[in-house]
Amino acid sequence: MRKHQNLDVWKDAMLLVTYIYQLTATFPDNERFGLTGQMRRAAISVPSNIAEGAARGSKAEFVRFLHIARGSLSELDTQLMLAVQLNLTTEVHQASQLINRVFALLGGLIRHLKNEGS
Repeated sequence: MRKHQNLDVWKDAMLLVTYIYQLTATFPDNERFGLTGQMRRAAISVPSNIAEGAARGSKAEFVRFLHIARGSLSELDTQLMLAVQLNLTTEVHQASQLINRVFALLGGLIRHLKNEGS
């Protein structure tokens, strides 16, 4: 098992991707190359960057990729709000909870890694 697969933040980010795929499958076909694609790419970016950072050679690089993952998560949060504003969905409670949990876990891991280096 790879190092990233042991991280709760990676596991929750993977759940978030699955949920976002299920949610966006309900969007109209004309959104396939619009918000659907954007949300899926942003969601996929979160666990992907966690995994890539964990595979890098230093804590500093890992932290950099965790920041990138957090940026993608914020992008996804904004896109989820847009989906609600555009009346594409009202089913955002579970996604919002997962986003908040992953954001908090990312922040905790970033703090932990930075404190280890001090």
